[in-house]
Amino acid sequence: MSKIAFIAPDKQLYLQSKRIIRELGLETKIDIYLARLKRAITLAQRLQNEDVDVIVCRGGTATSIIDSKIRIPVVEIPITGQDLAQLFHEAKKITGLAAPKLAMLAFRNMTHDIESLSDILGIKLTILPLKNMNDITTRNEEIDISTVDVVAGGRRSVLLASRKGIKTLLIKSGDFSIKSALLEAKKIVLARKIEKEQAQEFKALVDFSSDGIISVSQDRIIKVFNPTAEKLLNLAAKETLGQNVDTILNFLDLNPCLQNGQELIGQTIQVNNNWLSFNIAPIVVDRLITGAIITIQDITRVQEIETKIRNDVLARKFIAKYQFKDIIGNSPELVESKRIAQEIASIDATVLIYGESGTGKELFAQSIHNKSQRKNRPFVAINCAALPSNLLESELFGYVEGAFTGANKKGKQGLFEMAHRGTIFLDEISEMDKYGQNRLLRVLQEKQVMRLGDDKVIPVDVRIIAATNKDLIDLISEGQFRQDLFYRLKLLTLDLPPLRERDGDVKLLALHFVELFRKKYNKNLDFSPETYGFLDEHPWPGNVREFMYFIERLVIIAKEKTITPAVLGKYWDRKHAVGHNKPGASFPAAAKSEKDQIIEALEACKSNISRTARMLNIDRTTLYKKLRLYDIQVMKSY
Repeated sequence: MSKIAFIAPDKQLYLQSKRIIRELGLETKIDIYLARLKRAITLAQRLQNEDVDVIVCRGGTATSIIDSKIRIPVVEIPITGQDLAQLFHEAKKITGLAAPKLAMLAFRNMTHDIESLSDILGIKLTILPLKNMNDITTRNEEIDISTVDVVAGGRRSVLLASRKGIKTLLIKSGDFSIKSALLEAKKIVLARKIEKEQAQEFKALVDFSSDGIISVSQDRIIKVFNPTAEKLLNLAAKETLGQNVDTILNFLDLNPCLQNGQELIGQTIQVNNNWLSFNIAPIVVDRLITGAIITIQDITRVQEIETKIRNDVLARKFIAKYQFKDIIGNSPELVESKRIAQEIASIDATVLIYGESGTGKELFAQSIHNKSQRKNRPFVAINCAALPSNLLESELFGYVEGAFTGANKKGKQGLFEMAHRGTIFLDEISEMDKYGQNRLLRVLQEKQVMRLGDDKVIPVDVRIIAATNKDLIDLISEGQFRQDLFYRLKLLTLDLPPLRERDGDVKLLALHFVELFRKKYNKNLDFSPETYGFLDEHPWPGNVREFMYFIERLVIIAKEKTITPAVLGKYWDRKHAVGHNKPGASFPAAAKSEKDQIIEALEACKSNISRTARMLNIDRTTLYKKLRLYDIQVMKSY
């Protein structure tokens, strides 16, 4: 079956078109039929079920097919000015009159510009318009033979007119008109092909989408209902297509979308014991809302996928999420550490970070990675103290099948391989045993690793950032750490200051953590101004980590809305605090008594700072902080 069907209403047009089709070399692409009016409509109805893309025909036959609502595009053979000029010439010829009176029975698609052309050519023209096939007989009966010299029209029109004894002319189409229609039909076939391909692509996307997809027309009729929607809603497409959406999804309000173009995102509804998320978006064509698309997701499934992805990424620690802007503090000591770290980040070399527990060594390591040329590559972190030495080795370097009892049958990549072209962070490097140190030294020297149980080396391009809270020089002297590895690691070093040496940062951190945990636990509390001074007195041996946990605990358990020094003392866990016996480890019961004590000591020592500090059993630095805290003016007297 060809894609183009040519329906000729008369034998003359049939033979003429057959010749033109042959001349154009389109015999295999066009099927030609002889049929008119009612028979043509029946033929067209059959062709729409036979994969025909376009119908070519003329005059009343074309109008009849179009009016019958056939779903195939119809290309009409036009009646050109040349065709009409030829008709008027033949009218003069058969009548022998210079200005014959011509009555033309024609459908609306045959009368374009005919009146102006008749005036130019001197024809007295009367048009008898036809709307349907029944009009042909009616219009013929209206013809007065005394006022008409010749009648022109289609095959049936001229047949009826000739029975009344009137001269007749059959309206004909020239070769040019037929060729133009055939070429137009070829363009439509190509366009329909592209349209069908796009429709098939859309259908494949819809049918195999993991989301439920429902399309609704402006009059709320369901047009698309994909297999996933069937599964999620436990409804068959054959039962829903063509139905009003309100009878199927009565829990959805589509009015805002269909009337105003409003999108609805993430509406959660329980359907058949399943929690589903519905999104509704308008279909807009030429700025008019023609319908809506409804997408459906199984929330449980989405959560499972999200959890799996998050666990995979976080468990392997391939992503560095912190940057230098996340490191809070304005103290000169911290600012200098950040400056040095940013300089280090630009150099692709091994880094050794010193710092007490809780000072933020991994925070700095991630920030260095994110500022380096490797920022788009993996960041792999491991705590060397968290694993036994034999397990640490297999994690770092990997192993092959059968390397040891219980090994994975397929073997396993080591962290160095996973970090290829990225950064590996070795926290607590001081806890690595001697054998592990030997293998790490080889990686640094040779830029290659060997899996346990293997005899092949694997080249790796990895930047190593190591960290320790111990003095490696002492460990070297004790024979617990390789000196050559130490010098390999300390190419670039970074010393992180403990919190007790970061002047002013305790208040900044307190403000940050209070705000963070207030939102997290939905609590409403704040610190009084003098409280920050008491927090600053504590040495915080666990540094920022200890301080953060203390603020979190305080936010959770405190019932007071305002945290004062007395409240701090109430909730301070002296029993379990590390270093609680050190100076400043406990909080005074109230601020007023301490302020009075300082004022009295200053007066007794005549405002001598050194003597006042000794009397209060604190150092000069602490005294100056308290003077600023309580806004005590020192007026020396002599």
